[in-house]
Amino acid sequence: MPNKFPYEWTLKDGYKTPSSGLKVFGTFICGGGSTMGYKLAGFEHLGGVEIDPKIADVYKANHNPKYLYVEDIREFNKREDLPKELFNLDLLDGSPPCSSFSMAGSREKAWGKSKRFREGQAEQTLDDLVFEYVKTIKKLQPKVALLENVKGLIQGNAKVYAKALKHAFELAGYAVQVFLLNSASMGVPQRRERVFFIGLRNDIKKPLLQLRFDEPIIVFGKIKPGVMNEEIYRIRPSHKSYIKICKPGKNLASVHPKGHYFNSQKQSSSKVSPTIVADSGGGIIVHHGGERYLTWDEYKQIGSFPMDYNFMGVNPKYLIGMSVPPVMTAQIATKIKEQWF
Repeated sequence: MPNKFPYEWTLKDGYKTPSSGLKVFGTFICGGGSTMGYKLAGFEHLGGVEIDPKIADVYKANHNPKYLYVEDIREFNKREDLPKELFNLDLLDGSPPCSSFSMAGSREKAWGKSKRFREGQAEQTLDDLVFEYVKTIKKLQPKVALLENVKGLIQGNAKVYAKALKHAFELAGYAVQVFLLNSASMGVPQRRERVFFIGLRNDIKKPLLQLRFDEPIIVFGKIKPGVMNEEIYRIRPSHKSYIKICKPGKNLASVHPKGHYFNSQKQSSSKVSPTIVADSGGGIIVHHGGERYLTWDEYKQIGSFPMDYNFMGVNPKYLIGMSVPPVMTAQIATKIKEQWF
């Protein structure tokens, strides 16, 4: 059985699902992974809020938004000049930066501290952005509000944040359900577990949302390598000795005496690829047919990004790693559309 949405596709071929007339607006839109997902599901995406000017330019070039606010979400929430179209939306989407909740990050040590993701971007505290997003929900009062974040938000000490976040949704006037989903079961060639808080406005009475996905699994061996570029895919000399003794499907930290190269994983052709991370170092390593890093074409397919996406000089691995896979969003948006609209 074929997958509902293709992981290899192009913007030039357009979005195939007929328009549903449902309108969505995004926050923390980054490169537009979620934007493309909603469009794949037949939603009209109006644009969004993005703090990074360079990433906002990439978003604009690929999506031509009706509304684009290049600013901190806190500044957006203070605005009194927003168009009426952004109020009472069918759906509001948000993926606040999540590194402070990631199990692979510094977690508690980073809570309450400011961070700048990249050069030119404004500095901001990260762990309170989920609550700033709830303020956006309360301000715009969409029918449905969705918040995406890392699995670590519901693990360990971060559970306190998760409970407070659920309560904040409820105080804003929403009945919220929390889902832990894996993109590998949704037609994405990547094991990417993410938490979704999905709220339905209290005045709208609908049955509980059911999210179950049983798409055919896509292993790495099905991914087309595309164009090879020596500067992109050559292996760092410091990695080579560890690659030789590392087993396929494991990261190099498992064989490094100090646990280094955690985000460098040796890929097996018979397994689904691991989560693409946005950091500039390491990456997924192919060991069959010669040791190398992934090509950009492979990253695009694994992230279900369009093959003709214009990255405008931004590292594709960074942008894809920062984005929700379009096909993942498309699957969730389709379920919301079918069950609640």
